[in-house]
Amino acid sequence: MMLIMGSEARVRVGRVYDKRGPSDGRRVLVDRLWPRGLRKDDPRLDQWNRDVAPSSELRRWYGHRPDRFAEFEHRYRHELTSGEVTEAVDELRTLARLGPLTLLTATRDPSTSHAAILARVIEGSD
Repeated sequence: MMLIMGSEARVRVGRVYDKRGPSDGRRVLVDRLWPRGLRKDDPRLDQWNRDVAPSSELRRWYGHRPDRFAEFEHRYRHELTSGEVTEAVDELRTLARLGPLTLLTATRDPSTSHAAILARVIEGSD
């Protein structure tokens, strides 16, 4: 699990398949697609916010290739500033101000995923 700290909030990033930890707080799945092998009522997560996930086109372009991560981050941050997505990001910021927040993804390496970028956006740290 990756921890990103800021002055106002505490946001963690982890895999949706990880066990719930005592300091996880609210656990929110931020992937566009529902993870394989996970029931919709799985107790390891509290909510699903698919609106903050990268577009399908961007996700397919990135393909979790490390050499594309910097450009992926640039494009994803741009997506996060458009339309309804900003409302979904604001909702996550509110949750983070209320207590610990863990952003969950099915990605094998959360540190090079959209969830890590989103955590930095929520924290306001760049």
